[in-house]
Amino acid sequence: MGRGRVRAVACAFGLLALLAAGCGAETHPNDQRPQVATRVSVTITPKAVTVQPVAVGIGPDPTQQIPQNQNHPQPPIRGDRGPLTVAIVVANQTRTDSRLELRGPRDDSSGPILAGSPGTLQTDLPTGTYVVAAADIPGARPGKLVVGPYRASSENDVLLP
Repeated sequence: MGRGRVRAVACAFGLLALLAAGCGAETHPNDQRPQVATRVSVTITPKAVTVQPVAVGIGPDPTQQIPQNQNHPQPPIRGDRGPLTVAIVVANQTRTDSRLELRGPRDDSSGPILAGSPGTLQTDLPTGTYVVAAADIPGARPGKLVVGPYRASSENDVLLP
């Protein structure tokens, strides 16, 4: 009889533990999702470095990366003044290998971009004005990139990791 009671008490405790494990929090915080990297195109020619668009983070992007919510505004990330993730796609249209250099509140540079080839640079840029230059092409007039304080949440963009 002693063993039967011990088993009954053990089963009761086990059932109670399973029930307690199944209970979750009553509230679920819905934190805003981080933004998707903003894309900037840079073209290096023998005479100039062209940046398009010249300003990012100024307000909601006119085009979203995923068009499923193209008629809905992008919500801002409230209180976030952190850096803006920028993916820079570079086209080196010269006959000289070069590197892309960013000078401003935060300096950064790309790896080698071969002559006549594309390259990329992904970086986190704080708000400010940047000079975009080709390191090995002294005749190329530098371009300018302005990064504003606006940070958009990606909560309206589905199918993102």
